[in-house]
Amino acid sequence: MTTRITLERHGHVLLIGLNRPEKRNAADFTLLQELAAAYGELEHDSELRVGLVHGVGDHFTAGLDLADIGPRIAQGGLDFVPEGGIHPWQVEGKQLSKPVVIAVQGTCFTLGIELILASDIAVAAESTQFGQLEVSRGILPFGGATLRFPRAVGWGNSMRWMLTGELFDATEAHRIGLVQEVVADGEQLTRALELAQKVAAQAPLAVQALLTNARSAIREGEAAAEAGLQPALRRLAQSEDARRGIESFLRKEPVTFVGR
Repeated sequence: MTTRITLERHGHVLLIGLNRPEKRNAADFTLLQELAAAYGELEHDSELRVGLVHGVGDHFTAGLDLADIGPRIAQGGLDFVPEGGIHPWQVEGKQLSKPVVIAVQGTCFTLGIELILASDIAVAAESTQFGQLEVSRGILPFGGATLRFPRAVGWGNSMRWMLTGELFDATEAHRIGLVQEVVADGEQLTRALELAQKVAAQAPLAVQALLTNARSAIREGEAAAEAGLQPALRRLAQSEDARRGIESFLRKEPVTFVGR
């Protein structure tokens, strides 16, 4: 049976592919379950340092498969995270401690934008079309767009697209800061993997501490983040990776980090 999510390891990077191309990778309940399980694997496997989410085929995702998901929502919610999994949109439950890079192309609607907003770096093919379409379907975004879109791109920029439900292109997505790079069609996954591998080559404990502190500043305020800086720095300074980093600097040699 074809799986809805493909997993492929490139060193310390886990490629997570949305694999329902015949439906433009629209997310049914099974896809959501498998995606949450993949995020759990990324979190719990110590050999994995970075996730890279992409779409198999011509599109990233057309959003929710409402024929499958709609009745479930109406009946009392959408609980799709299996044991050991992590909510891909990070709106509840355990938070992912490792960075995620996203590569998008073709159609990137609704939950696709929300996956970008819950990730750390996004690369888009130049012909990608984006849309936060929920208001035109009688619902509201529930994967984090109402929380993160205004924070990421500004109130007016986010409301311009969320309140109208209109589509926008990769140039606009880059202008407002939703994506960090726009590349030629077909190059988005290659470029995203390059970035993911660069992140994976850094000291993983330091990368995770940086993410934790930055997210703390957003969620709890600058005072909370400032209070956590020195304790985190002391822990990192005692790590083997910190020793390796200093030695490589003094010797002017490349460094390989081990995550300890």
